Amino acid sequence: MITRYDFVTRFGGVIEHSPYLAERAVDAGIIPEPLTATGIHGALVSMFRAASPAERLAVLRAHPDLAGKLAIAGKLTADSKLEQAGAGLDRLSTQEHARFTELNKAYVAKFGFPFIIAVKGLSTDDILEAFETRINNDRDAEFSTAMAQVEKIALLRLQSMLPET
Repeated sequence: MITRYDFVTRFGGVIEHSPYLAERAVDAGIIPEPLTATGIHGALVSMFRAASPAERLAVLRAHPDLAGKLAIAGKLTADSKLEQAGAGLDRLSTQEHARFTELNKAYVAKFGFPFIIAVKGLSTDDILEAFETRINNDRDAEFSTAMAQVEKIALLRLQSMLPET
């Protein structure tokens, strides 16, 4: 059986900068043994969905802009850096970077949190297309979409960490 400390240390960053969700999952006794990506994902998502609206907004705001200032400064979390690099966001042309910067600013101004998308398996063009589509959503729709993307990112991260069996 994994200890609270070990669980939070290992899985506390799966949902960006939100170890309290892992703590709550352990404290609620909902971590299934043996540890699997699906089981832990279910527990973390349960805590994420049960969090207050302010806490869920804070989780969204904890995500970095895509190809933004943190990426340029080399200050992304290891997971975010790998994910963004895998989608080619670390190799943008000057024009592409300018477009991402413009969209990031407009998106945050409209919604109050950064654009979040699970970039694994997507190209830069796929991401830009989603960005340009989703910026036209209303806030409630986009909040729900961003939450679903946080959950998808968490599952992808867990699948890279753990077996399913």
